[in-house]
Amino acid sequence: MRPSSRYPPQPALLALALALALAAAAPELRPLAAAVTVTPPPERTDEEVRRLYEEWRSEHDAGPRRGATGGSLGPGEDDDARRLEVFRYNLRYIDAHNAEADAGLHGFRLGLTRFADLTLEEYRARLLLGSRGRNGTAVGVVGSRRYLPLAGEQLPDAVDWRERGAVAEVKDQGQCGACWAFSAVAAVEGINKIVTGSLISLSEQELIDCDKFQDQGCDGGLMDNAFVFMIKNGGIDTEADYPFTGHDGTCDLKLKNTRVVSIDSFERVPINYERALQKAVAHQPVSASIEASRRAFQLYSSGIFDGRCGTYLDHGVTVVGYGSEGGKDYWIVKNSWGTQWGEAGYVRMARNVRVRAGKCGIAMEPLYPVKEGPNPPPGPTPPSPVKPPNVCNAEYSCPEATTCCCVSEYRGKCLAYGCCELENATCCEDHSSCCPHDYPVCSVRDGTCRKSANSPMMVKALQRKPAMYTGGGGGGEQSGRSSW
Repeated sequence: MRPSSRYPPQPALLALALALALAAAAPELRPLAAAVTVTPPPERTDEEVRRLYEEWRSEHDAGPRRGATGGSLGPGEDDDARRLEVFRYNLRYIDAHNAEADAGLHGFRLGLTRFADLTLEEYRARLLLGSRGRNGTAVGVVGSRRYLPLAGEQLPDAVDWRERGAVAEVKDQGQCGACWAFSAVAAVEGINKIVTGSLISLSEQELIDCDKFQDQGCDGGLMDNAFVFMIKNGGIDTEADYPFTGHDGTCDLKLKNTRVVSIDSFERVPINYERALQKAVAHQPVSASIEASRRAFQLYSSGIFDGRCGTYLDHGVTVVGYGSEGGKDYWIVKNSWGTQWGEAGYVRMARNVRVRAGKCGIAMEPLYPVKEGPNPPPGPTPPSPVKPPNVCNAEYSCPEATTCCCVSEYRGKCLAYGCCELENATCCEDHSSCCPHDYPVCSVRDGTCRKSANSPMMVKALQRKPAMYTGGGGGGEQSGRSSW
């Protein structure tokens, strides 16, 4: 008689392996199974949708919308009917998501935000790419070691800079893609309160109008460039002095020279490291870029945002705290879409996720201003002596602190001039663009400026603006009109 085997037969091994695999996969399979069993919410009636739409319009004072390309909708379109259908589609999406949230599949809820009548394409065109969207971390970015976590270091379980008085009111960028300016300003407002004890609401409009080196105002920019501007300018003015207008404007040089709050430098948090970001936020509010282009973010209302998103960084925000709720960690993120979006203008985003970049890329490019010294003396700094207009020739002139560039030439003689909004700029040979003096090599083909012919360092070229036609200085009826 053969001795009995110490091992189970082969079919038993297979059954045991399958059971173990299913047990291990249970947490992942459970949401899928639950998703299949969620009962779809009933379709709302036309009367109910119309009633909700009218109530929403009244609450949000919804006016004419712009199309996905940014232009006004054509006069042949029935805009109200189209908006209603977009609203109906978004409402159906909200109802379906919230039914799944009620079943435990999501940690956040959606609602009829101020963007509830925008298609996803219109929402993206209107609000995003304000941080000059890019996929991945900028080449050569190195994080400072200031907030690099130490072995065994204990950090606070929760921080909320709003409770410490270091966060100004939620602001609204409107249809201006200047989230980069709002993000940078909020971070500076925070560190100024921490260092000086005073919370001062600062001017995003000054950055939009005056920071023209690499940023494009309402067409996008970067928070690091905003910090560079504030450092080079010696400070920034207040929101009260230089209020937000919602569109690009001409730099007010007197207000630009009114330096109320200053910073000394700025640094980057070690990239793709949420623990380092936590340490930084424990010390001060931090600027960050995220991907905000998904419909769930458009319609976010409350809860801890754990929805799908990628790492195409298209929106600038400010991280003003962190905490935990129900065993879920989150970041407290200040947005610039007014108080009628999210949790009174804020979103709680999932923290300590499995992806190193963080939820929606929040840990990819965080940065913060450094302030060690006092602010400039109280009162406006005396402006520099007013320079006369920059005279191009007997017929054309440009404002001070700009450069005259020819826009129309015939047989070596300039017939009309334009103005480059930089001092000592290089006028490119295409007669329409110009480059900063420290990036003097024009690359007309790709619209960039380089430090030298073969240098990899480049910035985007600026477009010239019309010069003023003075009519030879005689002050006649043509004096003062644009050259274009």
